[in-house]
Amino acid sequence: MAKSLTQKILEAHLVEGRLVPGEEIAIKIDHTLLQDATGTVAMMEFEALGLDSVRVELAAQYVDHNIMQADNKNADDHKYLQTACARYGIHFSPPGNGICHQVHMERFGVPGKTILGSDSHTPGAAGVSMLGIGAGGLDVAMAMAGRPYYFPCPAIFGVDLRGELPDWVSAKDVILEMLRRYDVKGCVGMVIEYFGPGVKSLSATDRETIGNMGTELGATSTVFPSDENTRTYLMAQGRGTTWLGLSADEGAEYDRYDEINLSMLQPMIACPSSPGNVVTVTEVAGTPVDQVIVGSCVNSSFRDLMVVAKIMEGRRRHSDTSLHINPGSVQVVENITQHGGMSLFLASGARIHEPGCLGCIGTGQVPGTGQISLRTFPRNFPGRSGTRDDQVYLCSPETAAAAALKGVITDPRDLSKEMAYPMIKNPEQYAINAGGILCPRETYQDIEIKRGPNIKPLPNMESLPETLRAKVAIIVEDNITTDTIMTAGSQVLPLRSNIPALSEFVFSQIEPDFHKICKEKGNVIVVGGENYGQGSSREQAALAPRYLGVRAKITKSFARIHKANLCNFGIIPLIFKDPRDYEKMNVGSSIILEGIRKHIESGEKEIPIKTDGTTIVALLDVSDRQRKFLLAGGALNFVRSELKKA
Repeated sequence: MAKSLTQKILEAHLVEGRLVPGEEIAIKIDHTLLQDATGTVAMMEFEALGLDSVRVELAAQYVDHNIMQADNKNADDHKYLQTACARYGIHFSPPGNGICHQVHMERFGVPGKTILGSDSHTPGAAGVSMLGIGAGGLDVAMAMAGRPYYFPCPAIFGVDLRGELPDWVSAKDVILEMLRRYDVKGCVGMVIEYFGPGVKSLSATDRETIGNMGTELGATSTVFPSDENTRTYLMAQGRGTTWLGLSADEGAEYDRYDEINLSMLQPMIACPSSPGNVVTVTEVAGTPVDQVIVGSCVNSSFRDLMVVAKIMEGRRRHSDTSLHINPGSVQVVENITQHGGMSLFLASGARIHEPGCLGCIGTGQVPGTGQISLRTFPRNFPGRSGTRDDQVYLCSPETAAAAALKGVITDPRDLSKEMAYPMIKNPEQYAINAGGILCPRETYQDIEIKRGPNIKPLPNMESLPETLRAKVAIIVEDNITTDTIMTAGSQVLPLRSNIPALSEFVFSQIEPDFHKICKEKGNVIVVGGENYGQGSSREQAALAPRYLGVRAKITKSFARIHKANLCNFGIIPLIFKDPRDYEKMNVGSSIILEGIRKHIESGEKEIPIKTDGTTIVALLDVSDRQRKFLLAGGALNFVRSELKKA
């Protein structure tokens, strides 16, 4: 039977289960990736397991999200991460070295391997044909301990690419077209596998952009074949010996199919405030633009920055529009400098920033009140930029450069009247800068871990009671993001290792007193709509609410990673059997889950809920393993007890 590439990779790593969509499977993880916004707590969780070292082929920790050191908190946490990595045999990339996905692809990516990351954009590893999956930090910590990763077996969505991209259209427009077709939840429970003759026209970093933003479709991961373009990239990185040719069998069948003719694509743009709110650039052309930012974990590679530099050559940004450049890594900085790109940026009036996530996570580059910002970022969720009522658009580097020149949203194809489209070739041999990564030494058990005063012990999680009594603390609508549940930004991110302090910001965007309400009510319930918890993998959106007393969430549906994080921290993820019951819920309503422990132990899927004198039914659609987590009060409690037994 002809197999897809995704099937081949999953089969090669399968530990438990059957490759039947929807059934729980477990796969071996080859690489793990942590970043500092989620990785500090994940490292603390790994420590809590009591092991002497990591038990995975390669583990890496990157500091890229919260690199602003406004006081001692970030610097202290960075030193904790550096010394903990040295102690447990983990590669460490310090602040300023680069964004996790870009650097991992440069230095460590290997075709056919699996990588589990505590960042939802880990599927960007598709750039070098890895199967990358984003997960909560605790899942990554357990993978670091050598345990397999459990998740629902995905369906496989085959996308046949044909033709070649025309001038002024690039890889960002490919994924924006997918988002135009399928929106932010159209690919939930799927791996998107691209194939067809059009694939050969896309470089490795083009594929990273498409794979990275597959997350915004709700997809579990994205896969590209490993071909000559993959080998060319790895050879240019001095790692050609790691290349392995990989592709789907001829005639492979997919659970879902679509086709994109690259030749017919035009510049696209995602309007405020969702990556799925996509239109053609021509539909919003002429809109004034105050800020343009190029670079993030997508569109920060050599090619993406050089195409902007060449478009700006001999020209200056519009006087009313600021232009920011966020390189993806020190290596990218070195290479665009050698090819003249840095001087072109400086002459154009651009501001050059150190490699890091920066404005994408709301740490710096925050737009002013009422200002419009065009960004090559993967997300534009409400308030994510750091401004409450922000107006953030997502676009390609070409569209961003055109807006920087003209001061308004501009179809980049209009620039063809003034210049030829710059055709950027990636270097045959990159100037390689690998010295920024601190590699583990052969013996490391004697290394002392340094902890600053901001690092607080993980809170204890009580096991589930026989009957749960609680109050509804908040009711939210559809597509609530983890940014809304647990905001980021320069004020909040430094508290990521201090759960008591961090918890005061839960739901702060929509209910600033949420933490006070929880303290008054004791055990509480959150009620939500469709696709609850989409977006970032940050497990603090589960851990901090659990600290406040949130013991269950009842919604119309959950996003994959957040649902897993809830189970990991002992919060029961319930789904309304009848979505109309959502309308019956009221803030302050009493909720009784009578005999909930027995319901979960016996494997029941339908859970009766008593609320204000009536009974409704919710569904508990979790695995047997996750039921054990819920009963124990969280995965850490359960796994720690299992390791002690072993």
